[in-house]
Amino acid sequence: MTTTESHEATPATAGPVVRTTAGAVRGRHERGLTVFRGIPFAEPPVGGARFAAPRPPRSWDGTREAYAFGPPPPQEPGLQGRVVVPGAPQGDDWLTVNVWTPEADPAAARPVMVWIYGGAYKLGHAGSPGYDAQHIARDGDVVMVTFNYRLGMEGFALLDGAPANRGLLDQVAALEWVRENITAFGGDPGQVTVMGESAGAGSVAALLAMPRAKGLFRRAVAQSVPGTYFSDALARDIGTALAAEAGLRPTVADLSTADPHELTYAGRELGAKMNQYLDRWGQAAPTVTPFAPVVDGEVLPTTPWQALASGAARDVDLITGHNRDECRLFLAFAGALGRIGDDRATASLRLYAPGGEAGERAYRTAFPEAGPSELYERVQNDWSFAIPSLRLAEAHRAGGGRAYFYELTYSAPADGGALGACHYLDVPLLFGNFKADLGALLFTGADVPPEAHALSARIRQSWTAFARTGDPGWPEHDDRRLVQVLDTEPAVTAYPEEASRRIWEGYEFAALPLLG
Repeated sequence: MTTTESHEATPATAGPVVRTTAGAVRGRHERGLTVFRGIPFAEPPVGGARFAAPRPPRSWDGTREAYAFGPPPPQEPGLQGRVVVPGAPQGDDWLTVNVWTPEADPAAARPVMVWIYGGAYKLGHAGSPGYDAQHIARDGDVVMVTFNYRLGMEGFALLDGAPANRGLLDQVAALEWVRENITAFGGDPGQVTVMGESAGAGSVAALLAMPRAKGLFRRAVAQSVPGTYFSDALARDIGTALAAEAGLRPTVADLSTADPHELTYAGRELGAKMNQYLDRWGQAAPTVTPFAPVVDGEVLPTTPWQALASGAARDVDLITGHNRDECRLFLAFAGALGRIGDDRATASLRLYAPGGEAGERAYRTAFPEAGPSELYERVQNDWSFAIPSLRLAEAHRAGGGRAYFYELTYSAPADGGALGACHYLDVPLLFGNFKADLGALLFTGADVPPEAHALSARIRQSWTAFARTGDPGWPEHDDRRLVQVLDTEPAVTAYPEEASRRIWEGYEFAALPLLG
């Protein structure tokens, strides 16, 4: 770990010194906030700490300048907006946190919002420009925290000799750091809201179900919850295949001999040919993502839906929801938008819709005017994000918790709106960073439309109000199934996707099994 002795920064940037449990850090004044970057919350997970649960950071002497983001965790190349930032720092001190605060004063006691990035559990970096949290912290008068966690093989592959869900354990360690240190940054450790999108939302859902995360946060926001959680048997089989791509056995002893950055290629190579394992891995195979939280019975005892329905998180308030056209983004990247033939649509309906062929018939009956592309999109949207998110709200309510539900229907301006309300669109809208990362593709052109700025401000207002009071400004999800529709003209209405909801009524999301 690098220790940097204090020295005078320029008057325009020098910020206050805050003492954490591991040592003192100095932040910088930036646009009315004080920002601290790259503060270690755990020991670098290399050497003897590799593939282990996170360990507390080593203490340092003097004052560490918290001016730069920590290095990204090892990851494979991926979608724009999910890749390592060009010029990002190098090194193995991946497990770091970043704090944006209006006032580093222990007496301030502001609500704290903690962001978990998405990226299919194999991509992501808290230092990505799209996750610059200045607008949320400033507009909402809250303390914002982001952090890195281990991805891919390092964080989620199930290996002999290693705990499952190491990436989730990193998240718990970051939340423990918040509990122990955030008061000094002006935050209230009793008013923590954890939030995330896509794999970040899947992580939030898992944290709600994890005994080790109990009491670390008061509220949760899960944006586009993925339905993919692996059974122990499936994860172990995929772990064996991942190690084989690297010419190794799925053990800590073997894999520790490989450079962590080199191991990312094993995930990429396996992801490209997962369809070959359809008979063994079933619904997981076409996702091209060989990583997900594992329902191992210990770190993650059950699926989030089972846990919430049993009341495991009834004392945590929840916002969850999804975007109307989630999977259109992935189709566009694959060059398949509007180009799905009937054979492919039929195969997808039979694989993912409840009841196989019966589910296919249900979709064709519910949407009689829909062509192959629309049917394919609908079942992919529903299985991947929409119904898992809806079920999370329903399970939480059944377990005695308070849940609020939304659907984003605003269309991204790119390509004349062809991408619709696609996956990830909620991220630039929440953070207000329209031209960063993938947002630059969704908001093309010189100017961001005024209505996008207005919607962005409304989302931040709702999310930060929820963090402060537990009320985002619309009714709870109850028997009326009221939903906040997020668009240029926001409205509270009955769930717009009622036809899909009926098809999936009674379906239980279980850990994906090993078939062969």
